[in-house]
Amino acid sequence: MKWIPKRKEEPADRERNGPVLIHALDGFLGAGSAARLASDQLRSGEGQIVHEFDVDAMFDYRARRPMIAFREDHYAEYDDPRLQVLLEHDLNGTPYFLLAGPEPDFQWERFIAEVHDVIEEHDVPLTLGLGAVPMGVPHTRPAMITAHGTRPDLVDRQNLWSAQVTVPSSAQSLLEYRLGQWGHDAAGYVVHVPHYLAQIDYPTASLALIDALVDRTGLSIDLDGLRARQGEALAAIEEQIEEQGGASLLGGLEEQYDAFTRGAAQSLLASDADLPSGDELADQFEQFLARQRKNDQG
Repeated sequence: MKWIPKRKEEPADRERNGPVLIHALDGFLGAGSAARLASDQLRSGEGQIVHEFDVDAMFDYRARRPMIAFREDHYAEYDDPRLQVLLEHDLNGTPYFLLAGPEPDFQWERFIAEVHDVIEEHDVPLTLGLGAVPMGVPHTRPAMITAHGTRPDLVDRQNLWSAQVTVPSSAQSLLEYRLGQWGHDAAGYVVHVPHYLAQIDYPTASLALIDALVDRTGLSIDLDGLRARQGEALAAIEEQIEEQGGASLLGGLEEQYDAFTRGAAQSLLASDADLPSGDELADQFEQFLARQRKNDQG
């Protein structure tokens, strides 16, 4: 069954100034946990629930099993998956809507139709998506962001990465596409996470997403905690590079990145036999990743 909006609307009014809707889902566009970490920073814990989705019908429990604690002789503290739209406020009291939680595994069209109803009900002028994908970039260089939107003038920054590719869809990308079809303004940012760090929390990528969001919207967000985590994460990465002799491989990746940003290379896919492949660099960090996962679970 294909879900459609409750009513067909005229093209969105470009001059509206209501609260933006930010969506940062934990799922396919979740490399480095960047979107989840960003949503954690944007969620105060005191936000008003504007809409709650029937996550039980949209979530694949066997693929992403929620955690539950076992205390001596009983189960306790079940981590319920929740997918909600919250009304939040920044440090200056400016309101914004936050759509956060697990990316739906099922019923994407129904999910998108419900988001559309929220946009219509609250007269949301702009929807902004935050996501992250792995790419062959080094963590020692500025985070690269690809901006996108349903209209060219909604793309507010120049993209270094300009490839035309067909990629697997996500609920977030389909949401933006559908909103464009229905005449709503929608845009977003995808940060490119070093592929060897895609499976662990990488605060640098999350900070890049929030910085792009703040530059666009003027929202004031407390980032002190995330910046502290960034410093700790980068120190741990550098320690593992030194211990495992990964400096030469990292140097090759840096050379590749620098050539690309200077325009001397057409892509971030290695063409020089002397440059490291993704598998080679990832192998150097295998011990680091295993240690980080163990720490996260412990």
